[in-house]
Amino acid sequence: MSSNPETPLTHPATSDEPLDLAGIGIGPFNLSLAALAHPLSHLRTAFYDQRPAFHWHPGLLIDGATLQVPFLADLVTLADPASPWTFLNYLKTRERLFPFYFAERFHIHRAEYDAYCRWVSESLPSLHFGHQIDAVRWNPERETFEIDYTQLGADGEAEALGRTHARNLVLGIGTTPHIPVPLRPLADAPAVPVIHSADYLDHRDRLLAADHLTVIGAGQSGAEIFLDQLRARPAGREGVHWLARTPAFAPMEYSKLGLEHFTPDYTRYFHGLPERVRDTLVPTQWQLHKAIDHDTLAAIHDELYRRTLHGGWPDATLTPGVSVRTAGRVGTTKVELHLDHTQQGTRSRLTTDAVVLATGYRERRMDTLLAALDPYIRRDAAERPRIDAHHRMVLDPAVTGSLYVQNAETHTHGVGAPDLGLAAWRSATILNNLTDTTPYPLPTRTAFTTFGLPQPPAPHTRTIPTQGSTLVPRH
Repeated sequence: MSSNPETPLTHPATSDEPLDLAGIGIGPFNLSLAALAHPLSHLRTAFYDQRPAFHWHPGLLIDGATLQVPFLADLVTLADPASPWTFLNYLKTRERLFPFYFAERFHIHRAEYDAYCRWVSESLPSLHFGHQIDAVRWNPERETFEIDYTQLGADGEAEALGRTHARNLVLGIGTTPHIPVPLRPLADAPAVPVIHSADYLDHRDRLLAADHLTVIGAGQSGAEIFLDQLRARPAGREGVHWLARTPAFAPMEYSKLGLEHFTPDYTRYFHGLPERVRDTLVPTQWQLHKAIDHDTLAAIHDELYRRTLHGGWPDATLTPGVSVRTAGRVGTTKVELHLDHTQQGTRSRLTTDAVVLATGYRERRMDTLLAALDPYIRRDAAERPRIDAHHRMVLDPAVTGSLYVQNAETHTHGVGAPDLGLAAWRSATILNNLTDTTPYPLPTRTAFTTFGLPQPPAPHTRTIPTQGSTLVPRH
């Protein structure tokens, strides 16, 4: 597939002619879907986001920080390398192909990925920023989803109300920063800086001014923030402490066969497992996606080692295997953390001047947005929406439209759900299913590993691929 990015097609929604697909949220995943939908001229789409423009984790665009996936995991390449919205075409339009070629970078800077996505977002006519979605309903008379929105001005204030209709919806509303319960009262009171890593750059100078800083969380963000603070603080007076619940500051599983857990093959295998098995499996796979890349760990050790060259040890403490039981303020300028050590069974206290919570993200709750659809949503034993193999919520048959989700299906599709490397494949899967054709043929096999044993067909039956299945191409 290919298209000229200079002459995009657009199909504005009207009250009389519903959209084929409306997207809520414009992060990388729905941006991928919009880019792959762009050349499908028969498809009427619109995507909405309340932000004024695209930005990808702006608080974590630390100088030198890179993606943990290769540049081929852009918005479109793994589904359509000939798309005009590839990262390589972005470099071409910026006359940067030769510098990139000689740089020999497989993992690009986060800031560069953010700039690439913004380039795509500024070129697609189906994207509507400054639109806050207020409610979603199913209209049985029109057989469409009814979407109410508020159009926002540049200052974020409401300017107009609107409504559109769509035969199908896709939710890409992203994740929200997670603050552990013991630390929420501290984060709500601003006297001492206790901030989530998502806002790190906005507070970096204030954190550098703190005599003692504690970073909580042993994922990639925590490691990058610890390293950034360490490098910027004077030798011998670093005053940084890094805490982690995990038993070690562990490296990301980055072996080539290990990475096959982020293939469509594994996603299909995981989806076919019993619910109780899936729920047990996900927490054990944290090193696949919540650990630290080898280069960052090496850079931290190199920086610590460099500070011992003239004798002595840096004033930096790294303590894994620790959880924060409670926390409180000491006067008006300090925080006291009450710590439990899991393996020792011991307790201690740590007084600090500032805290960075690199405690990750959680899937954003959809309860309020989808309140009117709740009676139609089929749920599992844990009251989570059931999601089918095509990334659709399982709804009451009375709803004839499809409600797709992006990055809200870890419980049904596994650790690959939030991974950028599966963005293009999932977008193509959704478009193939939505159009009931194959605008994007997908491979039948993507891994050398065979996950699970083949299951024989039931006696006296034969297996017939379901229309729309990503296991076989359509005809």
